[in-house]
Amino acid sequence: MQQPTSRRHVLAAAAGAAAALGVTSTSASALSGARPATPAAPAGAPSVGRGSAYAAHAPRMSSSAVRARATALLRRMSLEQKVGQLFVVEIYGQAADTEHARNRELYGVATPAQVIEKYRPGGVIYFDARRGPDNVREPGQIARLSNGLQRAALHSGARVPLLVSIDQEGGSVVYRMLEPATQLPGNMALAATRSPRDAHDSADIIGTELAAVGINQNYAPVADVNVNPANPVIGVRSFGSDPGLCAEYVSVAVRGYHEGGVASAAKHFPGHGDTDMDSHTGLPEIKHTRAELDRIDLPPFRAAIRRGVDTIMTAHIVVPSLDPSRVPATMSHPIVTGLLREELGFDGLIATDALDMGGATGDFPPDVAPVRAFQAGCDQLVLAPKLDTAFGAVLDAVRSGKISRERLDSSVRRILEHKLRRRLFTKPYVSERRAVRTVGSKRHRARAREITERSITLIRNESGALPLPDSPATVLITGWGATPLSDLARAIGERRGRRTTTLETGAVPTTAKIAQAVEAARTHDVTVVLANAAAAGKEDGAAQAELIKALVATDSRVVVAGVRLPYDIRRFPDVPAYLATYSYGTPAMTALARVLHGETRPRGKLPVAIPTLDTPGRPLYPFGHGLHY
Repeated sequence: MQQPTSRRHVLAAAAGAAAALGVTSTSASALSGARPATPAAPAGAPSVGRGSAYAAHAPRMSSSAVRARATALLRRMSLEQKVGQLFVVEIYGQAADTEHARNRELYGVATPAQVIEKYRPGGVIYFDARRGPDNVREPGQIARLSNGLQRAALHSGARVPLLVSIDQEGGSVVYRMLEPATQLPGNMALAATRSPRDAHDSADIIGTELAAVGINQNYAPVADVNVNPANPVIGVRSFGSDPGLCAEYVSVAVRGYHEGGVASAAKHFPGHGDTDMDSHTGLPEIKHTRAELDRIDLPPFRAAIRRGVDTIMTAHIVVPSLDPSRVPATMSHPIVTGLLREELGFDGLIATDALDMGGATGDFPPDVAPVRAFQAGCDQLVLAPKLDTAFGAVLDAVRSGKISRERLDSSVRRILEHKLRRRLFTKPYVSERRAVRTVGSKRHRARAREITERSITLIRNESGALPLPDSPATVLITGWGATPLSDLARAIGERRGRRTTTLETGAVPTTAKIAQAVEAARTHDVTVVLANAAAAGKEDGAAQAELIKALVATDSRVVVAGVRLPYDIRRFPDVPAYLATYSYGTPAMTALARVLHGETRPRGKLPVAIPTLDTPGRPLYPFGHGLHY
């Protein structure tokens, strides 16, 4: 097992990096990664995890000093080292020195540290075991991995620290760190609270916990405006369908991440909200005119830029109104350089979405995609497949003049300047003990519970179906999702006198399952159904709707909760009671139980309009709708 970073190693590596940059006087506490006291927040500012406030440590380097030091380091870097800085790679394993077969398969070396030493990449991205890398098990382990990777980077090549990234958006769709990390609501749930402070504090908590384990860049917030209910890839990851609401909440989320201690990344430029195709598997087309883009898609990105977002991530989407050549936005010079860099004036890092996604690989093989993305104006090449091929292709393009040395230097300088501003050269390491204390702290979990409860939205409530009566009752909990059903049953069963039964019917209930659920409902006082049409794929929840209609026809009191997208009620508009939770995670199910019983009053408001099923232009429930009791 890799040993914890010693103070001597911390000081030696950090001091060496500082010396390479011409830093002559840095405190021992700064070099060792210890955090000095954080200044008080401005009056009236929200406060959650102030221990790692962005840009709150010691005096900041001036812009001229940052540029001078980045230029000095750039002059000492070899061509190969510069090209390495462009790539963001994944590594397999939970420790820097642990061997893993996938590292050998992908990179020809055994350990994460050896991957860093071989390619000297500018960054790494962590994933949980669902994708395979299995990097994020528990706080102490993650902190040790981060420290070990930073040590490998600072002991090799140009001795440049890593950007350590992750996708921790919140909610139950795109997240990597599980408990004990605090589980926060996703963006649509946050917008349902109509509380910018809740959105800020959620990002602050996530940022604080990521920073504690050595993750210094979060690929969040999502800035897409979800105007298409059939969107299979964004949905609840968006703050909603209103550009103004999305712009406001993107802005406060960026500030929250910064105050939590991590760099932010608005995604997916120029806007992935109006599509019915998933760019992980295909190449979606956005048919908005330029006027519609300005009105719908671009306001959240403009707001993020005004707030000082560090990074903007591109989308693998075709936008003919911006580039008639119909290449993906990631590979489009008119979109990346012309619109984002020049017209919108963004001078931070531009990162590609994962280059191993279907939207990028369909027409662009591994030796083409990274070169085209870089030529378009991207700085960070994320998850390029066949890294040896991708690295060699960019290197050859520079050597041949296809990519100019000046163009390469401009991106590498931007990356170095970002790392200098983030103080990664002087504070590359984190305290493992502090990580364990910070992640999932009692204060963070309490705040998360408050936010989650405020997000639950009551959309329909006929004949006083809710709240449930206080008298003892038997409750059938059925529908989609074994774990959410179990979590909700546990939360309801904690009430005295409640006897719960769970019956999972799956994403596409069979006739037999529907009949079984109907029979069970007849012997229970209350039936609570969890609906998730998105889980049914192209079937789109039709069978789940048949289950719900059959249950409503019994004498049981029926309540339905849409546990992902709020749109599910379109298929069963006459259900007695319907709530939207926007998430099927344990915190959301616990909050749902409290709302069902009236212990907490529903306060959420729809951040999207719910259209009718047959006439998409006619709203079934308008934006802002939300009942109370």
